[in-house]
Amino acid sequence: MPFSKKESLSGRKSRRQRNRWRILTPKDIRDKPYIEVADVVALNFIRHPSRYLFRRHYRTGLRSHLFEVLDPGDVEIEARGIRIGDYLSFPRARPLKMLRLFRARFGNLEEALEEIARVKLIMRYLAPAHIARSNEFLVTYRLGKSREILLCGLQEYVNGEILNPWGPLDDRALADMMQRASPTPAGRKKADPPKRIENVRSQVESFVSRVKKMIGQAGHIPDLAGIGNLILTGDGRLKLVDINNVSPVTLDKSVYTDDHGYPVCDKSIEALALLEKKILGRPLPEKDRIYETFLEPLRMEAVAQMVRNFKLFPGKYA
Repeated sequence: MPFSKKESLSGRKSRRQRNRWRILTPKDIRDKPYIEVADVVALNFIRHPSRYLFRRHYRTGLRSHLFEVLDPGDVEIEARGIRIGDYLSFPRARPLKMLRLFRARFGNLEEALEEIARVKLIMRYLAPAHIARSNEFLVTYRLGKSREILLCGLQEYVNGEILNPWGPLDDRALADMMQRASPTPAGRKKADPPKRIENVRSQVESFVSRVKKMIGQAGHIPDLAGIGNLILTGDGRLKLVDINNVSPVTLDKSVYTDDHGYPVCDKSIEALALLEKKILGRPLPEKDRIYETFLEPLRMEAVAQMVRNFKLFPGKYA
């Protein structure tokens, strides 16, 4: 026998102790790919019972868990319906706010405040017209016997359709997006499509201008590349909703990747160029150092390969 009976019993006891420790020690929510409403309600900084209800949003990114904050009365109407004439309608409860629980870890308070400062940098250039306003706050997150700093945010809810810079963005596509974002009720006259399209162009013109100003003055750009980061509302407003990833912009040959290994700066500048070409319908400005650097064909080919690698092995290159 490789082990004596005494050693074998000791080993089993040790395994039982380790398993018991795993059961009794709660798993860090920052490590979970998804968390449920029960996980949120159980957090030490969430009041219980709460006057609000929570519902997991369909979007959960690499950097945060996202939950809808709902009025219980609206959820009740969603469940039992409301009669409108001869019809029974079940309107989906619209969030009052969006609760973000960030996955980032901080060694000390200074690191957490630096993260908040990066979010505030985006707000400085894009608020209030082109950003989902957010109030960040730090809480003490109890994890077993330890105490951690957790960054959270209560963000404005933006009702609209995802605008993908790589997707169709002609006038018809934009009009369809706005119609889906804000359907015209029966009996109400539809808004004039050309006027709505013109409003989109005005919004995109303003958005592009502000992002370029942020690049020129602050040397940073927000993440415009993530699917779902840009939202087009029913009245043609363009808003950035994912505001917790900002990258430095440097005019050298190196390709900056974020903490998950994604070439976010290059792809965000590519997205900016697509907005100019597709929606504003104009050629890119000549002798623009930003576009000349980041849209150079060989560089774009290398970045495209990095994106393919990232999709195959997300986080491997972090």
